[in-house]
Amino acid sequence: MPMRDFAFGRWFTAIAVTASLCTAVVAAPTAKHAPAPASAQKKDAPKKDPQKKDEPNISAPHAILIDGENGGVLFERDADRLIFPASLAKLMTAEYVFNEIKEGRLKLTDEFMVSENAWRKGGAPSHGSTMFAAIYSKVPVDDLIHAMIIQSANDACIILAEGLAGSEAAFAEKLTERARAIGLEKSIFTNSNGLPDPAEQVTTRELGLLARHIIRTYPDFYPIFSQADYTWNKIRQQNRNPLLGAMTGADGLKTGFTKEAGYGLVGSAVQNGQRLIVVVNGVNTPKDRADEAKKLLEWGFRTFEQRILFAEGQTIGTAKVFGGSIGRVSLVASEGAVRVLLPKAGGEKLIARIVYKGPVPAPVTEGTPIGNLKVWRNDNLILSTPLKASEGVGKGNMPQRAFDAVTEMIIALFRAGAERL
Repeated sequence: MPMRDFAFGRWFTAIAVTASLCTAVVAAPTAKHAPAPASAQKKDAPKKDPQKKDEPNISAPHAILIDGENGGVLFERDADRLIFPASLAKLMTAEYVFNEIKEGRLKLTDEFMVSENAWRKGGAPSHGSTMFAAIYSKVPVDDLIHAMIIQSANDACIILAEGLAGSEAAFAEKLTERARAIGLEKSIFTNSNGLPDPAEQVTTRELGLLARHIIRTYPDFYPIFSQADYTWNKIRQQNRNPLLGAMTGADGLKTGFTKEAGYGLVGSAVQNGQRLIVVVNGVNTPKDRADEAKKLLEWGFRTFEQRILFAEGQTIGTAKVFGGSIGRVSLVASEGAVRVLLPKAGGEKLIARIVYKGPVPAPVTEGTPIGNLKVWRNDNLILSTPLKASEGVGKGNMPQRAFDAVTEMIIALFRAGAERL
């Protein structure tokens, strides 16, 4: 299959990946198992490469910067290592509660009782982050959400966990199950608030994915993350996010600290219509946490700009059709124009692959989901967006279907022989 070159101020190579003979050597047939460039494959062992001249000068041992629109990674450092989340775990509790409300199983006006367990482990006697909820009192869900996000209240999280699942242990199982459902494949939650537990671990990358999911899925709740302060039980507490008010466009999300985890922050900001999401973990002081996150966000806004790779409705490539009236079907993006953030300086090579399970059996209806367009910039996957058929393809006549069947049989034989070599 010939490669097509597109010029966007740099070389951009698009490769249609399918199960056919001419591409079998290049990639596997499914999006799930399609190989990334070798340099993009992650290793569990720690690795600290020399800083590149175009990378930000930060010292955080774990960090990632994400394009808020499509999830593309602009910078990462040891982002897949399992680490302790501290209070950043509260983002998962927030997501779970938001989803329960969205699905109609929970209302903001519902009230949960403050158990002795919640009061002792997360309330005033704990000497940790707390909303100072009175023991055996009842607190509305709306207030618990605000206290959890703005005050980082451990008692609010435990009250929600016990109210929704009966116990923290049962709630933690639901959190991990929910994490898998939204695409977090590694993170494990054992409590509702991130208090030290050796079994509770997350990755920096998945914290970034979680933040993006919250921002995009719950626009009605996200403004709570930017609220400056909150008062409960006549005690006013300020939002702990140091980016708020210190950086243009900063509007959330969460900080965390334990002795085991160090200082961490998940933050987001919007400038000129572009949202970036930052995660830094494992730094030594609150000032370092704020400085590192701000530095990384500023670097992203300064270094990258949005480019359109394909206009809305523009043909991106084709997929092979089995038993159709024509042999291929054109593919377009499922969600409008295809945009990515690219360095303003230019001069970089992008690699793109159309990944799908094929050949696609006829008939094919216009708008049928076919696969994904994946784009890499150097080591980083910067875009994965769904593709759909731009036209319908009917079933072919008997000779066409017979020809396709023979072709696929030859391909299968070729593969079987190649695997034995």
